[in-house]
Amino acid sequence: MRNEFVSFSIISLLFVAFIASFIWPPFWWALLLLVPLLLMGYYDFFQKRNTIRRNYPLLGRGRFIMEELRPKIYQYFIESDTNGKPVSRMFREVIYQRSKTELDTQPFGTQFDVYEEGYEWMNHSIAALDAHKLDQHPRVKVGGPQCLIPYSASLLNISAMSFGSLSKNAVKALNLGAQAGQFAHNTGEGGISPYHKSGGDLIFQIGTAYFGCRDQDGRFSPDLFREEAAHEAVKMIELKLSQGAKPGHGGILPAVKNSPEIASIRKVEPHTTVASPPYHTAFHTPIGLLEFLQQLRELSNGKPVGFKLCIGRKSEFLAICKAMQKTGLYPDFITIDGGEGGTGAAPLEFSNSVGMPFREGLAFAYDALCGFELKEHIRLFASGKIFTAFHLFRALAIGADACNSARGMMLALGCIHALECNNNTCPTGVATQDPELVAGLVVADKAPRVANFHRETMEAFVELLAAAGLHQASQINRSHIYRRISRNRIMRYDEIFPSLPKGCLIHEQDVPPSWRRDWEEADPEKF
Repeated sequence: MRNEFVSFSIISLLFVAFIASFIWPPFWWALLLLVPLLLMGYYDFFQKRNTIRRNYPLLGRGRFIMEELRPKIYQYFIESDTNGKPVSRMFREVIYQRSKTELDTQPFGTQFDVYEEGYEWMNHSIAALDAHKLDQHPRVKVGGPQCLIPYSASLLNISAMSFGSLSKNAVKALNLGAQAGQFAHNTGEGGISPYHKSGGDLIFQIGTAYFGCRDQDGRFSPDLFREEAAHEAVKMIELKLSQGAKPGHGGILPAVKNSPEIASIRKVEPHTTVASPPYHTAFHTPIGLLEFLQQLRELSNGKPVGFKLCIGRKSEFLAICKAMQKTGLYPDFITIDGGEGGTGAAPLEFSNSVGMPFREGLAFAYDALCGFELKEHIRLFASGKIFTAFHLFRALAIGADACNSARGMMLALGCIHALECNNNTCPTGVATQDPELVAGLVVADKAPRVANFHRETMEAFVELLAAAGLHQASQINRSHIYRRISRNRIMRYDEIFPSLPKGCLIHEQDVPPSWRRDWEEADPEKF
């Protein structure tokens, strides 16, 4: 029946076309449009992979066109300024405005429902200070007792994003922006590329695949690491245990993206698929982790070393703390990532349902370090949707010493929230390796925007600090932030995240009941 219908349709169309050509000669030009559509319709009619297109030739394609356009239509015409996901229009706009040094004030009051559950704010002081009299470039010294070359870090830095995930122009613009603004640029686990060497300070990140410092078998190479860490631009070393977007999950560099350039940087064979395991092979225990960090410190001639993780099992982080206590070896810093972290490509289950959220993870890590009397040796960096000065202030209130931002810096580069990072089709040239798209990102234009975003965000942070009546960032604590728990109940952060007594996790008899089970499970000899 289907074949008879097709044959009848073809004969009918040809007959109509023949008659129409005599009545209206320009009809032949119309066939230039009609014939391709007809062929598409017949292809749909006979193909067997898609039921909608088979049952509704040509017209069925409209469904997929609308699905493709739906995110764009929603973003530009439907979503409000406050409900966009994963980043709201309000925050995207303020980043754009600050990166372009445009007017960033807001008229007619807040768009937030201040009586909605989850609304947060900081308290101000009647004895507010003059922001212009405070340090306009607050920084924090990173380097514990075993560090020989401490680093003075900005309170806001560029979070880990590799060359390969980002384009060469994006990486270069970020690095030049970091140089202009005097803040740090984390390389991501893809190694140090030539585009990272544009003058900005670097945090050299090492992941489970040891890209940039691995031997032919994929294991850590001390000699290659020493060579990379010796670069003058490298100011700190960060060992990535996990990331918030997909904690406990390895990554895959597909062969199609593994170009000779990327392969040479990562020390792998080009045009091959390279898997990053979900675990490290250089160590297997908490004590082994600290010994490996000490090895990295020695190989880098005493530069600050630390590790990054998204909190998973609390007992494992406590085991690392017990290992510090037992060995006397300390990281110079720890970076806490939240389960809401972003990445170019992550399985849905990992993005949505794995890893402790940023605020809970940061509060737990800070309290654990204080409970073991380790915090004085270690700086805490935090990353998790840091877009504004309030986000920075809130993170410092919970326990961070400084913050990193990835998506905020991408937006400053010109990212339009197209959500195509995993398709190699990023229209702004930020998260793609397509040469034509990459060429559209002009480094000379975007690098200043990165520096502008950092500068204006830090200026806003100093204004918040002054409004709270505080002279320096180290004075911020959990009592400065409030959260609406319900329409009729408000709590301060020091009530939501009550601090532990200093030293209470050192001896078993002092461990609070709510921490006891995890403390007992923690073993410095195993994860």
